[in-house]
Amino acid sequence: MKRNASAVWSGGIKDGKGRLSTDSGVLDDTQYSFSTRFEDGKGTNPEELIAAAHAGCFAMALSGQLGEAGMTAESISTTASVTLEKSGDAFDITSVHLDVRANIPGGEREAFEKAAKNAKEGCPVSKVLNASITMDAQLES
Repeated sequence: MKRNASAVWSGGIKDGKGRLSTDSGVLDDTQYSFSTRFEDGKGTNPEELIAAAHAGCFAMALSGQLGEAGMTAESISTTASVTLEKSGDAFDITSVHLDVRANIPGGEREAFEKAAKNAKEGCPVSKVLNASITMDAQLES
């Protein structure tokens, strides 16, 4: 299975503009720029997209892990916070923090914590990131 996305950039780093598109059409010439990445400009940026991908991947992985433990969540809410830091002359994604809230009626805390840990480590997006990944996972029942 392959998934595709494309980027087109025009101009310099600070005054240029880019467009992102995905084969699915969810992103279709979506604007990104220096201001959307490093300031508060309107549009998206690579780190925001990585955060969305990680949150979505983790939530699905946790659902799978819970199923293996005999539990089904009514809802799993995940926020991924990606940290981009300057390192010398370049920038690095240094960390991702996952904030997770799962509503599992009758859920067992120990089984939930094990499932969350396994999902954090096993999610394909977690595996591809060369960053510290931390998590605050709360069970609501």
